[in-house]
Amino acid sequence: MLPIAMAGLYIHIPFCHSKCSYCDFYSGLRPAAAAGYIDAVIAELQLRRREINTDFTTIYIGGGTPSIIPAAETQRLVDAIAATTDMARVEEFTIEVNPEDVTDELLTAYRAMGVNRISMGVQSFDNELLAAINRRHTAAEALAAIDLLREGGWNYSIDLMFGLPGQTMEMWQADVDRAMKLRPPHISAYLLSYEPGTRLYAMLCAGKVTEAPEELADAMQQYFTRSAADNGYLHYEISNYSQPGRHSRHNSAYWDMSPYLGLGASAHSYDGRVRRINPPDIKRYLAALADRRIAAETEEENIDELFNDFIITGLRTADGLSLARLQERFPESFIADLHRDAAPLIADGQLQLTDRLAIPEHHWLKADAIMRDLLRI
Repeated sequence: MLPIAMAGLYIHIPFCHSKCSYCDFYSGLRPAAAAGYIDAVIAELQLRRREINTDFTTIYIGGGTPSIIPAAETQRLVDAIAATTDMARVEEFTIEVNPEDVTDELLTAYRAMGVNRISMGVQSFDNELLAAINRRHTAAEALAAIDLLREGGWNYSIDLMFGLPGQTMEMWQADVDRAMKLRPPHISAYLLSYEPGTRLYAMLCAGKVTEAPEELADAMQQYFTRSAADNGYLHYEISNYSQPGRHSRHNSAYWDMSPYLGLGASAHSYDGRVRRINPPDIKRYLAALADRRIAAETEEENIDELFNDFIITGLRTADGLSLARLQERFPESFIADLHRDAAPLIADGQLQLTDRLAIPEHHWLKADAIMRDLLRI
């Protein structure tokens, strides 16, 4: 096991009141099963805690919709975590919420548990667009939840989406302008992706919706980026913008290839060497933990796959990919191949080279295509 200084804990809560039409994260519609599920997560924590040989510095409870779990069950989970790690070392403790769940009572309970950051899925301030993607909340509920977070002095993030069905440039500008007036500490802005298995993907295949043209998606992203910069936000990752010092420490650790333990159905883990993946199946997950068996399957990566992971994560960020760090971990031939493959992209302005390799901000929507040219296959 590798000695490490920082590590994250991710817990997946796979329950929702309803399924958003764009979502391909694993979730079910059985929040009444929360107590049994929390029992299983606690059991998994006890079985797998030693995979990460240091205290956690970040905790992230995501989903699904963690805010639909009774606060008493969340408290029970937090108590179990506290029994395995020094909570004083936790710099950032985030929980995801939906706007319609946010109340003074819930936020007070979270604060008592040690939660110090809230991530909220807003997606749009336009009721027509919210209905089109099957979100349960209204624009008014989102604004009321933001008011509660601001009044409570919370560090919080909101998610917005662009390229939605029927969304015009004017509609997106209205959402962006509203967000900039609200000035949340952190904003994630995602281009809608039509993922197989989702309702929107089926509608796309049936011709009931159309994908936003590349030119429109690019213009939307550029409008957000300019507005964010004008309002003091740092664009530190493809989809993420923060006020200074308010970046997501937990997610930044993923992009830095820091180790993390992932618990719950469909959760992924990485200990610095080995990846483990829990089954995206609540029944299989619960059955394994009921027998005190680890549900996760191990994925031993070869050196080419590990190198590709560094490429994919590092080039998502404004800092880019540290060449010195690559040289510490990989053979010189890998570095030579990277320079060879990167040369035409550098000449074309799609990559920038200093002591790091980075994708210029205005090319981030094409990041996947740029990265593909650098991967070892």
